[in-house]
Amino acid sequence: MLDADFRSAKQFWEPFYENRDRPIPFFPNKPDENLVAEVQAGRLKGGKALELGCGPGRNALYLARQGYQVEAYDLSETAIAWAKERAAEEQLDVHFESRSVFELTLKQEYDLVYDSGCLHHLLPHQRISYIEMIDQALKPGGYLGLTCFAPGYGGQGGPELVMDDWDVYREKSMRGGLAFTEEKLRYILGDAFECVELRPMKAMGPDDAYFGLPILWVTLWKKPEVQGCTD
Repeated sequence: MLDADFRSAKQFWEPFYENRDRPIPFFPNKPDENLVAEVQAGRLKGGKALELGCGPGRNALYLARQGYQVEAYDLSETAIAWAKERAAEEQLDVHFESRSVFELTLKQEYDLVYDSGCLHHLLPHQRISYIEMIDQALKPGGYLGLTCFAPGYGGQGGPELVMDDWDVYREKSMRGGLAFTEEKLRYILGDAFECVELRPMKAMGPDDAYFGLPILWVTLWKKPEVQGCTD
């Protein structure tokens, strides 16, 4: 019922990826600077990875180059076709599939779940299922890496203000994506995961090897090794 008042996400993203020559910062095949930093720091050491909302595959391909077994999903069939082309060009084995993250059935099999820009396009009520899905996907001790909009960047490609969740439903719009404060991110994710890092993304230029825009938060969360207690 809550979804019915909003345009489907696929209706937006399918045409978004049709023109590959558009000057979209995350179209080039460059991984997020924070993802590279975590790999280089030795926190992310390989294993099995899941990317949510992978777009044309830049982060999934990077993880595959680092030895991860990668599954990556996106609503847009156009984006997935582009990602598969890139994987074929590099002769990388990545499972790309056009599918909603809410259609996945997962069982504590991933060492890493990565989300570069999916959370801030979810409706507020969808966050509950989103967090439950990630918790079910990660092994104990596994990591969630996430980037999302920070406020204060109106006119620079990001939101100016943090939109009240109730206003999303009153206006029947997310205004292109929701911004989060540090406190709100900790509130949403802190019950399920331990925060390892939360900082602004570093700015990267067009000639840099990695993607980075300061309009985004970059965060890393760890699923506790032991959950709950037993008698």
